[in-house]
Amino acid sequence: MSGQYYGVISKSRLHPTNKFKSLKPLATAAGITALLTLSFSASLQADEAAADLGADKEVEVIKVTARRREENVQDVPISISVVTAKDLEQTGTYSTEQLTRLQPSLQLISSNPRNTALTIRGLGSVIGLTNDGLESGVGIYVDEVYYARPGSAVVDLLDIERVEVLRGPQGTLFGKNTTAGAVSLTTGAPTFTPEGRAELSLGGDGFLQGKTTVSGALVDGKVAGRFSASSTQRDGTLYNVTLGTKQNDTNSQAVRGQLLFTPSDDVDVRVSADYAYQNPNANTQVFVRYGPTGRSAASQFPALAELFDYAPPSQNPFDRLVDVNSPIQARQIIRGTSATVNWDLGDIAFTSISALRSWDWTPQNDRDYTALAVRTKSNNPSVQDQWSQEFRLTSTGQNDLDWVVGLYGFGQDVETTGTEQWGSDGAKWLIRTAVPENLLDGYTSNTKVYSDTDSYAIFAQATYHLSDDLRITPGVRYTKEQKSGDFTQIVSGGLETTDPALISAKNGIARNQAYQADFKDSSPTGQLNIAYDLTEDHLTYLNIARGYKSGGINAAGIPTDSTGAPSLVSAVIEPEKSTTVEVGLKSQFLERHVTLNLAVYDTKVTDYQANVVDSGPGSLRGYLANIEEVSVRGIEIDSRILVNEFLSAYFTYAYTDGQYDSFKNGPPPLEFLTGTTAAFDLSGRDLPGVSKNTGSLGGEYVHPATISSVSGELYFAADLSYRSKWNSDSSVSKYLEIDGSTLTNLRLGFRTDGGTDVSLYARNAFDEDYLSFLSIQAGNSGAIYGHPGDPRNIGLRVKTEF
Repeated sequence: MSGQYYGVISKSRLHPTNKFKSLKPLATAAGITALLTLSFSASLQADEAAADLGADKEVEVIKVTARRREENVQDVPISISVVTAKDLEQTGTYSTEQLTRLQPSLQLISSNPRNTALTIRGLGSVIGLTNDGLESGVGIYVDEVYYARPGSAVVDLLDIERVEVLRGPQGTLFGKNTTAGAVSLTTGAPTFTPEGRAELSLGGDGFLQGKTTVSGALVDGKVAGRFSASSTQRDGTLYNVTLGTKQNDTNSQAVRGQLLFTPSDDVDVRVSADYAYQNPNANTQVFVRYGPTGRSAASQFPALAELFDYAPPSQNPFDRLVDVNSPIQARQIIRGTSATVNWDLGDIAFTSISALRSWDWTPQNDRDYTALAVRTKSNNPSVQDQWSQEFRLTSTGQNDLDWVVGLYGFGQDVETTGTEQWGSDGAKWLIRTAVPENLLDGYTSNTKVYSDTDSYAIFAQATYHLSDDLRITPGVRYTKEQKSGDFTQIVSGGLETTDPALISAKNGIARNQAYQADFKDSSPTGQLNIAYDLTEDHLTYLNIARGYKSGGINAAGIPTDSTGAPSLVSAVIEPEKSTTVEVGLKSQFLERHVTLNLAVYDTKVTDYQANVVDSGPGSLRGYLANIEEVSVRGIEIDSRILVNEFLSAYFTYAYTDGQYDSFKNGPPPLEFLTGTTAAFDLSGRDLPGVSKNTGSLGGEYVHPATISSVSGELYFAADLSYRSKWNSDSSVSKYLEIDGSTLTNLRLGFRTDGGTDVSLYARNAFDEDYLSFLSIQAGNSGAIYGHPGDPRNIGLRVKTEF
């Protein structure tokens, strides 16, 4: 498997508490440089000791475009991992969630496509709070086009040539909201030589997946085309005892068509259109546990369940039983077009990338996750449209000074029309005081949210070769951004009353609110990179990078003042800025049959955008705001080895230590909630969504074979991934902690010399029980619900090339 990870330096050598708290950027750089030198020396000794390892198999050179020019990944002095098309195929990876099992620093946390947090090194998105006025701190790019909505991260991977995961701030070349990093996917390009492939997989739980790609010349030497399509179906993994149906199924289709025009030897134009459709009966959650709070016993889950003579369908989440009594749906449509022009002007190359994209999200949810009529609807349909345009000039060839300059523009509109509705059981469950039982029956909150973004940037990066071995790369980007937002919430229904106390109780659930706000900002970002070639195959580097995540409008409701009017000071969220210092070593030895890449980093984020709470009039509520600082420090390692022509293996590991440095007005952890609880000081607590230890290990063994006169090779492959415990809530409640998990995938197959591959696979082969997400039931009763991870799935896959 391909990929560049960094790290394995003893934690005790850096700080006796293993917390890195005393590290300063320059001290970090100096200390790690010394340790990397020791690693380099050891690798040279290994060269001499085993020079014949893997000598019978050719080493694959992986090309990337992370610096807007094609380069060997081992020559790029930044933290970048690569998963190639071959890696995706051999591991059976077809989704971003599965991709995270191969990429230790990448984490996907999703309760549904709209509520998706994609993080790198623990940073990027706020868990459990979606806001149309902001974007993620992890930029998602497909063929260099920025995808602004997080739902695009959960679409099936279709005809992917490679995935580049760039870790740390990418504030120069990938400048749009990349304080944490970027995930850059490159699709297969049209070819003039005819080629094609088809794939069919059958598995347990009704799993059925088909893929096809065809490519070839339409006008010889002038126009080539490529078409790809995929469809994935699977029965639900949860059983609804109320409705007698399976839920949380898979229903996903995607197509992409491309044309490549080559009017001359110097110009090529690539036009692409894609469409993805998902409409599963999802996403509900199972009962996981009850966590006692500091509130009165009558307001907690056991007493409330007894009051309604209710019990969850199971106390064991891995029985996979649910009982919601309202329709659920998670439909999304993602579509777009793009045109990329490349013009070779001799010493300079000109590139233009134009794109239009849209995202249409239509959900239905039963938000109380029970058969009761507490919160019967929580639907927030969204429609997003975006445009982007990039112009670049890049030096070509090898020069003393290599450079790239460019202009970038981006605009988007997002409109969300939400409905929250409470049922006949809502008042007794949520208000828990002497109010009429039908006070909230039919009580409905309708919201309309509109946000608009315009962003423009100019950027430049240059690499100056001070000598054959030493080079310095400064980069800078200047971004100017403007946003506006409108929020309107109108409540209706429920018991008609003029009683001020009852009106106040209803307002504590939801109230009328309307406000408008604007945001403007401009900011420089960039990097300074120093790289030195110790030898032809050993590169060390120091990278100091500054990232910027734009501010915006709080488009999900804000606190109110003493009169009940919206507190407009909370409507605008300031930009988030990150600074990372990183030292790394990229190393290949034993005739490049062994790769060992390491890095250590220290990141500070100021004005971190987080879910804070307000304890003003009405109930305690959360909203987005800025907190002073968070920090993340870590170590990453990637190792690959070609043992011989039959056996290859890989190993990756990441240690990530993140914490809230200063967060005084955080949401209270569930266990600390009382009848009078306000904000809670979360300073010093670990960041949510972060596993301290993650890693993967795998390999493939092949052996020549002939079956029924068909020559080819038999192969056996195994992939193991591990993720230590992590917390699924921004309050870092002990009840929201998810245990670590180890997943194993196995494959046994036969590849013919003609390009046909038949294999048996077992995903999660040992049927590990694990949770992918946890959430607190609305009303803070202490009930915890979550998503069980996929169970074992055994199946057959047939792939052929033609």
